[in-house]
Amino acid sequence: MHGLIPLLALPAAATAVEARLPAWAFMWLLAIAIFAGCKWRTWWAVLGGVRDAANWKRSLSYFLLWPGMDAREFFNPLGRGRQVSIFEWAASATKIIVGVALFWAGARFISLGHPLLGGWAGMVGTVLVLHFGIFQLAALVWQRAGLAVKPIMERPLASRSLSELWGRRWNLGFRMLSHRWVFQPLQKRFGSVAGTFGAFLASGVLHDLVISVPARAGYGLPTGYFLLQGLGVIAERSRTGKRLGLGRSVRGFAWTALIAVGPLYVLFHPWFVMRVMVPFVRAVAG
Repeated sequence: MHGLIPLLALPAAATAVEARLPAWAFMWLLAIAIFAGCKWRTWWAVLGGVRDAANWKRSLSYFLLWPGMDAREFFNPLGRGRQVSIFEWAASATKIIVGVALFWAGARFISLGHPLLGGWAGMVGTVLVLHFGIFQLAALVWQRAGLAVKPIMERPLASRSLSELWGRRWNLGFRMLSHRWVFQPLQKRFGSVAGTFGAFLASGVLHDLVISVPARAGYGLPTGYFLLQGLGVIAERSRTGKRLGLGRSVRGFAWTALIAVGPLYVLFHPWFVMRVMVPFVRAVAG
């Protein structure tokens, strides 16, 4: 029970101060509150089972310096550090630079009277800086230090199926949580189809909370997007999907792009872009 208290209390506390904050600040506060609650839950779950989990320096590093959610992996004994190539460092740094450029380009678009385009540019730039840049650099640092942590983003553009994209390449921190907390319990009781729908439903509700609630509009659209992803995964695993090659090669890539990228405007709906991202870009870019 102690492991669940922050996961429930922190988002509730963030919601309590919503009226005092601009929409973009509330969005970030709510996202951080949910993130911190999940981190605490995963840390608490291994506190008694891993010898080094009580080390306060490692624990602080897990909370503040690593975005992943696999506490057992992080607290395993240090091994021999992996040699990280200069190309890997440079690739992560390049993504940060490109992300910053996109963010500032978004501010320029907004000032020129194209706020929707500017909001999207700022949003893509933010994802590049954080998920593909800073978080990737953090993974390299910990791997160099001897931890077998996995990057949060594992080359999602190489995906040849929706299953591969959502299961092995995109936001692996949250994927681990949804798989362990939602998919596995539902699969054991009701089967893999129910587990798949449950995991995508949980992801949709969480995104609705962080996207639609701060925007105060578009409720249900992010959930609908993720339910579509669940349908797509089930379809590509079906006999017909396998016969059509929806989970492999060029057809798999096209199928993944169609289902995952095509309806992104439903996930990041215009109300969120205009009411949350555009003010955020304006606030940061001055």
